[in-house]
Amino acid sequence: MSAVPSAQAPNAQKTELPPEAYRQAVDQADLAISITDPKANILFANEAFARVTGYTPDEIIGQNESVLSNHTTPPELYKSMWGELAAQRPWTGKLLNVRKGGERYLAELHISPVVDSKGKTTHFLGMHRDITEMRRLESMVLNQKQLIESVVDSAPMAFALLDQKGRVILDNQEYKKLVSDLRVKEPAHTLLDSVMPNWLGSLASAPGKCGFVSREARIDRAAGRPRWLSVSSSVIEMHGDEADSYLHTGGKPGLLLVISDITSLREEQEKARAAVLQAVLADEERTAAIREGLSAAIFRLEEPMNVMASAASVLQRRDPASAGVLQQALAASREHMEMLRQVIPQSPQEIAVRININEILRDVLEICTPRLLAAGVIVDWQPAATLPPIIGRPLQLRMLFKALVDNAIEAMNIKGWKRRELSLTSAVERDCVVIAVLDTGPGIPHEWRHKAFEPFFTAKNGSGRHIGTGLSRAQQVVADHGGIIDLAESPSGGCAAIVEFRLDGDPI
Repeated sequence: MSAVPSAQAPNAQKTELPPEAYRQAVDQADLAISITDPKANILFANEAFARVTGYTPDEIIGQNESVLSNHTTPPELYKSMWGELAAQRPWTGKLLNVRKGGERYLAELHISPVVDSKGKTTHFLGMHRDITEMRRLESMVLNQKQLIESVVDSAPMAFALLDQKGRVILDNQEYKKLVSDLRVKEPAHTLLDSVMPNWLGSLASAPGKCGFVSREARIDRAAGRPRWLSVSSSVIEMHGDEADSYLHTGGKPGLLLVISDITSLREEQEKARAAVLQAVLADEERTAAIREGLSAAIFRLEEPMNVMASAASVLQRRDPASAGVLQQALAASREHMEMLRQVIPQSPQEIAVRININEILRDVLEICTPRLLAAGVIVDWQPAATLPPIIGRPLQLRMLFKALVDNAIEAMNIKGWKRRELSLTSAVERDCVVIAVLDTGPGIPHEWRHKAFEPFFTAKNGSGRHIGTGLSRAQQVVADHGGIIDLAESPSGGCAAIVEFRLDGDPI
């Protein structure tokens, strides 16, 4: 008795497949199969071979495979094929064949050498299928693809198709131009970050929210004019090319961007706006000068009047009559000073709106250009390509940065001063928009950096004081917008004015 249980015993008998089953399987296969001798004379052909070629097995057996050739195949292809077969390696390729009736068709062939136990090639097994219709469909798809690409590439606007992960998987020539013009890796990301900051998260979780029409984005460049682009977005369903996507009917969302350049239109509008803005700023500066002059006069008059009031208090004990006359004169003077305060022009009341600081800085540079040229100042403008908007009052902010630029020009506009460079930068740091105005002037002493924001302080003529408000008004504007301003030494040794506005701050 065997020690191994019968249930676990290895198969003592193997069912052998009869040779006839092999023959029937090959003969009834839907793939055209032929077997030839080493010289390609056909020894066997199945029914599928007869359907593809038009020859019955009786007609084709004994013929050479070359009877199917259209005689237009390049000789190099046959040379490559026979070289592989001679080395007893299978060969796969495409040949233009002809059926019995003269109809040409494209065949995809796979030929394998049959090697005996002695390592000699005894036969060739050939399998081929008619791929004429597949080739026609491939050509149709390729032609349609080329037509679509030609139309898309010739379009005057840029196109970009993004997948669910935000990767650009298709674009056109106009989009490629944006890559070089804007000097960013992916213009689509830069634009979407500007017009829809949370686009990537929405595309993954709620793609329907990513569709919009004609949103404008301004892209500022260090060298060259700003670009205005109109962006429209459409959500489309994309089918994956992975194997496991075959059984899934639903696709994944993609984002199609259409980007139009509206720079010329916006530049014309900006020119007209700049002319009006320059007049408004000039009028506001004149009004501010009157306001500051009157405020300074009142400030200066109050000091001797306070001395006179103290003297009147002392005189009251010795000479009440004289003290009374002096107090009457002081009272009358204070009435006149109050009347003077009443005629001081008030600051304009502005509504707080969403503001792109880069636009404010551009306006200031445009307005200050004549003075910059007259003083021989070289401007290095380094803006962030895009900035998130802040809430602010446009006129006040323009006055703020114009004051900083004017101070920088004045600091460098000294007789004999050779290096005259103004650097203006904008960036986003720590949830703040940070603007730096740097000059190459003589700078400001460390002990004066806090005094500079006091009313009526100035560093003109080395005296440290003159009639005027210095940077106090600039500091007030910054404070009104919930920001901070500081003075430091620039890398060149001049003065650096740093202004920070919080992105979530609201003007007072």
